[in-house]
Amino acid sequence: MNEHITAAPGAAASSVPADSGWWDELRATFTLAWPLVIAQLAGTALTMTDVIMLGWLGPSYLAAGTLATTFLMPFLVGSMGIVGAVAPLVAQARGAHDIKAVRRIVRQGCWAAIALTVCLTPILWQIRPIFALLGQDADLSIMAEQYIHIAVWMLFPALGLVAFRSLLSAFANTRIILLVTVGGVVCNALVNYALIFGNFGFPRLELRGAALATLLTNLAMFTALAAYVLRHRRYRRFHLLVRFWKPDWSRFAQIFRIGTPIGLTLLSEVGLFTAAALLMGQLGTDEVAAHAIALQCASMAFMVPLGLGTAATVRVGLAYGRNDPQGIRRAGWTAFALGTGFMALSCIAFLTLAPVIVRLFLDPSHAENANALALAASFLMVAGVFQLVDGAQVVAAHALRGLSDTKIPMVLAFIGYWALGLPVAYVLGFILGWRGIGIWTGLAVGLAFVALVLVTRFALRERLGLVSRAL
Repeated sequence: MNEHITAAPGAAASSVPADSGWWDELRATFTLAWPLVIAQLAGTALTMTDVIMLGWLGPSYLAAGTLATTFLMPFLVGSMGIVGAVAPLVAQARGAHDIKAVRRIVRQGCWAAIALTVCLTPILWQIRPIFALLGQDADLSIMAEQYIHIAVWMLFPALGLVAFRSLLSAFANTRIILLVTVGGVVCNALVNYALIFGNFGFPRLELRGAALATLLTNLAMFTALAAYVLRHRRYRRFHLLVRFWKPDWSRFAQIFRIGTPIGLTLLSEVGLFTAAALLMGQLGTDEVAAHAIALQCASMAFMVPLGLGTAATVRVGLAYGRNDPQGIRRAGWTAFALGTGFMALSCIAFLTLAPVIVRLFLDPSHAENANALALAASFLMVAGVFQLVDGAQVVAAHALRGLSDTKIPMVLAFIGYWALGLPVAYVLGFILGWRGIGIWTGLAVGLAFVALVLVTRFALRERLGLVSRAL
């Protein structure tokens, strides 16, 4: 028999009963999502701080750091997607009042983090011979190796952090996630400043200092969330460390079964934008700079529906776990309305203020920046058009994750991004001569297809048997 999970004080907003209305769902989703949104925005500042301070050292350090993180990120993003399966599974267990399942899922999420770290560390350690095979500059490869050989040890803290964040998100305790993330941004900036440049009496470690700052920041954030979960009375009852080494192979396999498609979906989208950047590189320096500006703006706006998507996973998962098809409907469409509503505002901003926004990145008083600024403004206007579909696809994908539906969405994402979006980008950009505008239009087409099929899939969830547990 499942043990009953009782609501803790202050958890009312996260435990909307099955017969609640749309307004209650809206309030619960917003309460859950806003700290996650700000935490996502703060998280981007971690990478931005590294880029800015490495840039102060000089172009070679920035290039080496960029090469190293470019090599690391696909492994890290894919692994985070796998461990991120903890969120929908814990939400479903909570909805079903199954305290044992919560304990086992989080514990096996930590096991998954350990397994991924053990498997990926030897691969990342070989960055220099891999870069040699790829024809990268030898001196930059040596510098990138210095970074990776330190930063690689942040894998487990970063992945373990995802497991604990998933647990806290499933219990709508997102403010502590926000506080820890903001604290991590401050910690990263201070440690970077101390170790990269040798300030505050510390040695000047340059690129190694940036890597050590990344490691220490992730370790500090993981330690803070782990201590919170293990000591707080609301989570202490799960006894997460009791018989930690006892295997639960079915739960372990379930995390990989649900999480691997999530990780591959994330990689397919990241890969699409990486491929777009490579296509831009064939057009010229101004196009690359303009692409980077437009992408940075679009990425910042994307953090809002991404945070709402995480809330959708939790809210849908809770309703699914308590066998509440109406709750699933309300949770999914409420998050969808909030996500697309915000992206409608960012769409208007990009369409009407693009020339003003891009001037924040390049000085318009320098004549050599004029072409890049004009290109960036035009790219940002296209980005404005795809804001709605970008918000729709990420919220729909996360809502489906709340139903443990990840394999078909992964296939649909691959089709939309790689069989449709990238070929259209190439045809429009190079064959029809639309250049950068064509590439961004191709991105929009791919995102629009994924948004359409995923929203349709959520709308047809009952016919497709995705909510059979809740019927």
